[in-house]
Parts: sequence; C-alpha cells; structure tokens
Amino acid sequence: MAAGARTVVLPREAPAAEALLADELDASDVQLVVLAGYLRLVPESVVAAWRGRMLNLHPALLPAFGGLGMYGQRVHEAVLKAGVRVTGVTVHLVDEAYDRGPVVAQWPVPVLDGDDVESLASRVLSVEHRLLPAVVAAVAEGTCRLGADGAMWTVPFVPGETFQLD
Repeated sequence: MAAGARTVVLPREAPAAEALLADELDASDVQLVVLAGYLRLVPESVVAAWRGRMLNLHPALLPAFGGLGMYGQRVHEAVLKAGVRVTGVTVHLVDEAYDRGPVVAQWPVPVLDGDDVESLASRVLSVEHRLLPAVVAAVAEGTCRLGADGAMWTVPFVPGETFQLD
C-alpha cells in the first residue's frame, strides 16, 4: 500500500477465489490484467469476461516448453535436457488452458555452452523484466492493440535492438 496500489489476496479455494477475482475486476476501472507468471489456471468465467485483455508471461518460447507443470526451474531443466540452442520469453494472452493463448510478443535467449539451470534462468529472467513492461507500455501507448484472437502491432517491436547468437 505504500505506493497507493490496492491489493487483494485470493483464497486458495477455487469457487471463493473465482468469485472474488471476478468481483474485484468488475468493480475496478482496470483496462488490462497483467499476470506476471501466474501459476494457477484462471477460471473460465474470468477468462471469458476479460478475453483479449489479460496477459501472462512464460519463461520459454511458446508453444515449446509450456503447459501444465511447466514453470520456473522445470522449464529451464526441460530446455537444457532437450538440447535446444535458443529459448526465450513469451508474453501471451490468457485463455482457458495453461500457456495456450495467442502470443503477443517473444524475445529469444541463447542457450550457451556450459549453461546450467541457474545461469539460464538468470538470463531469461532479465529478459522477462524487459519484455513484459515493454509490452504493457506498448498496449498503453496504443502501438499494440489486443483482441480476443491476438495482438496487432502498429510499429516494429523493440526498435533498434537485434538478436545474435554470440
């Protein structure tokens, strides 16, 4: 509350959490719901009411390494085990399934020789901290328009930056 932001703690019980979440969102003047790695399935009634206006973040390039049980360290372990050379971060719209909603933005992160879960997770997290705020800012500025079926960008995303596998 020090910053003046109102907070609500959702109960663990599904029906109570669903009702409180729906009530709080309906009662507010919220235009966009941002779930930064939210690990619970959003109730279908809430998804339906907020379709196209609810974002989440995932520490891989979806659809790879997503879905039920794929979060945090588990994602990075799976990436390393698969031997892929590129992973990344995805901002996506929320729908009724884990990590299935339309992709809004992605940013690649190279998997380096000698990476372990901690080193890879650290680099992915630094990209998460850049990508999610950039997407939210683009939505607020109108350069990214969200809809039930995905996002429409009116300008190139993150202009002036390039990706290289050094």
